[in-house]
Amino acid sequence: MIKYKLICKDCDIKFDSWFASSREYEMLKKRKFLICHSCNSLNVEKTLMAPKLINSKSISETKFGSKHEKIKKIIKNYQKFIKDNFQYVGNNFAYEARSIHYNSKKKSKGIYGSASKQDIKELKEEGIDAQMIPWIEDKDN
Repeated sequence: MIKYKLICKDCDIKFDSWFASSREYEMLKKRKFLICHSCNSLNVEKTLMAPKLINSKSISETKFGSKHEKIKKIIKNYQKFIKDNFQYVGNNFAYEARSIHYNSKKKSKGIYGSASKQDIKELKEEGIDAQMIPWIEDKDN
């Protein structure tokens, strides 16, 4: 992700916007998808910016650590919910998902397990809803 400070050349308003990459910014600009939210002008450009540099010492001193811990806690809560409410099928996830999907008589609570990206892609192509979520292993040593 990259954040650019943009300026509308018509009304001189400055605003920030996030883009997946500099290439995405260029593509959106070329296709005329960048518009001023104040006057709806297409005359929007990047302004001169200075990068914010972070050295390795300052990373631990910033909010990065606390944000990381918050995200980790949210993922752990999701994991607990999944473990409590879904059946673990291990590496047989793709097989079990197809079995549930194609056998209308089979009533099963939701499942979770391991699957490759290719397996997930194939399941979606078959119309079977499957999602990948981040998983944090418990390493309480």
